[in-house]
Amino acid sequence: MRIEDIEKFLLEVQKPARYIGGEMGSVVKPFDDTPCKVAFCFPDTYEIGMSHLGMKILYHMINTRKDSLCERVFAPWIDMEEKMRENNIPLFSLENKRAVSEFDLIGFTLQYEMCYTNILNMLDLASVPLLAKDRTDGPFVCVGGPCSYNAEPLADFIDFVMLGEGEEIFNEVIDAFISWKSSGKKREDFLQQIAKIPGIYVPKYYDVEYYNDGTIQSIQKNTENAADRPQKRIIKDMSSVFYPETMIVPFTEIVHDRIMLEIFRGCTRGCRFCQAGIIYRPVREKSVDRICALAEKLIKNTGYDEISLSSLSTSDYSKLEEMTARLLEITQNKKVSLSLPSLRVDNFSMDLMKKVQAVRKTGLTFAPEAGTQRLRDVINKGITEEDLMHSMNLAFSNGWNSVKLYFMIGLPCETLEDVLGIAELADKVVDCYYDSVPKGKNRGVRVTVSTSTFVPKPFTPFQWDPQDEIDSIVSKQRALKEKISRRQITYNWHESKVSFLEAVFARGDRRLGKVLLKAHEMGCKFDGWNETFDFDRWMHVFEVTGIDPHFYANRKRAFSEILPWSHIDVGVSDAFLIREREKAENAQTTPDCRNGCTGCGATVLGGGACV
Repeated sequence: MRIEDIEKFLLEVQKPARYIGGEMGSVVKPFDDTPCKVAFCFPDTYEIGMSHLGMKILYHMINTRKDSLCERVFAPWIDMEEKMRENNIPLFSLENKRAVSEFDLIGFTLQYEMCYTNILNMLDLASVPLLAKDRTDGPFVCVGGPCSYNAEPLADFIDFVMLGEGEEIFNEVIDAFISWKSSGKKREDFLQQIAKIPGIYVPKYYDVEYYNDGTIQSIQKNTENAADRPQKRIIKDMSSVFYPETMIVPFTEIVHDRIMLEIFRGCTRGCRFCQAGIIYRPVREKSVDRICALAEKLIKNTGYDEISLSSLSTSDYSKLEEMTARLLEITQNKKVSLSLPSLRVDNFSMDLMKKVQAVRKTGLTFAPEAGTQRLRDVINKGITEEDLMHSMNLAFSNGWNSVKLYFMIGLPCETLEDVLGIAELADKVVDCYYDSVPKGKNRGVRVTVSTSTFVPKPFTPFQWDPQDEIDSIVSKQRALKEKISRRQITYNWHESKVSFLEAVFARGDRRLGKVLLKAHEMGCKFDGWNETFDFDRWMHVFEVTGIDPHFYANRKRAFSEILPWSHIDVGVSDAFLIREREKAENAQTTPDCRNGCTGCGATVLGGGACV
């Protein structure tokens, strides 16, 4: 059966719109006549992948080049995969419906560790050899995104890694590919050539040696062209860098079905659990003029009725009041709503919320992260209970009666008192509502408390800390559930077994490659989905491969230990991370770096506020 014949069984699968392409805003270019063909692969379903801003940017950027094309590829859901395997249909792109094996570069974005088995499954569906050493011809497989800063568990399967922001580095790789392709040189010559590009990491050009106890003895490069420490790339001028003026409008509902308008990258807050706050340093803002110009074009070109401002902390934008005032002039007349996610409790503005929700009123979401002030200081969250109650009072007094509060369980230095403090804080929020709203006007309040399990991530001050054991997390979840008794409070929690696997692969090394290979052989896929995640199967995989997952997830590291990602440079020094971990032990806070440099080391990158 040909790929073009998929419509014969589309009505037999869930959400057939995932597989048809042809959406408004998509780009279809002549396939055979284009020198460089890029398959942008998202290792999850269409509706999740189509919500990813990085794909939107790079897809349109590459397609503006006359010598290149970029087509989208998503992981087919279980029912569609069965049909494809039954009918010998390979994994295909949405635009030209071409087999992924026909592309030159196959790029996966690594957003979440629990998608790693999907990468192997997608390569298998595409009939592309899983192991990089077995690819003597055909496409090159590369990865990028936040998880690529420790891509070691995938080292056996990928040809190269793009570290950092992709707008410049992807163009340089395409230029190098076209030059190499026309030269007729061997496959190895291309990898040697791009290894010289700043931000490119070729795993096989680095040898890893281990001690008998399983810790790493050394990581050394084995070729002159490779950098001693590959350093991430950043975009220094956010106002001039490429950003799409149109976006693909799906036929089916996706997770974030709206215009996504990026206003800045990076964060100055320094939360010690947050990997994004480190790896996206330094802060670099788009100008208000650029943001407004993009908003007008995106509204015109997509027809969406909502704009969501994208950043790690929207209310930290330095010209927030001017930007929102000008955006509201553009959006309100067109009945387009303006969404400001990532607002912080300590700079919450009721006036701003009233303005932006004039078109559509939504609930409020805040992330105190910890239930006590001591633990919030440990993680350097930078907010107080007074900040939260002040914001709640403002919101409730102005008509809101629903709020979501996000917390983490299992944080370093946590006690049971900190966990139960989550319930006490939620109680105070309920009390705040009834204190703020006159008895005759209150409609009742809904407070949703959600807890996730802390995962120690690379390049954070907590990268040396063990993850809490599963039994301990479950015990804390149970204690918190019992503590919450008021009917106005709903408690949701994240599955701790999934977080355990996430920690294993977040902090893993190359020896986990055989685990992933065996997991793929045993049918593991969509491990971030409750209906397909099989913890017992994973434990069997670890047993069969002789790998102890607790070695990666639950072991405390010494500051002196070489970590699997120690040879990667994100511009933030180990000395800074160690200082921050030591301050956490004493619940000492570090001020926002907008108020003075904290010496993280990001000045070496030469961009943004660190220039």
